[in-house]
Amino acid sequence: MPREIFDENKFLEISEYAVHCRVKRLKEVVKLKLRTKKILYTYKTDPASAERLLRNIGCDIIEL
Repeated sequence: MPREIFDENKFLEISEYAVHCRVKRLKEVVKLKLRTKKILYTYKTDPASAERLLRNIGCDIIEL
């Protein structure tokens, strides 16, 4: 089961040891999915915040 993250800082912390980040862009929301060895973490945010976050993460980015 995936776990949803509600804190931006926690998302950045988990992204340091994530395998990759998948980005799914919808109309008003962007879903960011961090895949670690055992757990899939999801984070929903607005498009402007998503772009800022994607510049700061260290894992591979996969656009869906």
